[in-house]
Amino acid sequence: MTLYGIKNCDTVRKARKFLKAHDIDYTFVDFRETPVDAVKIRKWLEQVPIDTLLNRRGTTWRKLKLAEKNLSDEEKIAWMVKENTLIKRPVVEYEDNVYVGFDETTYEKAFTKERG
Repeated sequence: MTLYGIKNCDTVRKARKFLKAHDIDYTFVDFRETPVDAVKIRKWLEQVPIDTLLNRRGTTWRKLKLAEKNLSDEEKIAWMVKENTLIKRPVVEYEDNVYVGFDETTYEKAFTKERG
């Protein structure tokens, strides 16, 4: 399991706390230290819609005034590559699946099923 995000994000903290509480091993990748590229983003987009992956609620979105632009999907991807904080957090890769955001019920079902 790999969890992508930024350390100071509250939602990422909740996800990390959940994984620790359930004794689930994972690798953490901080966008600020190890940015993801277009190849990784496109791989995620094979499983999740672009509007799920793109964080329209964050400061970066507002600061860049991207809501005022009529962005194509390719432009959205380019912006996510340039500014990884435009990616909704956390992103979890687990058993060939991609999960975006933190939802305790989803995490329970997806990550604890084999643990009894």
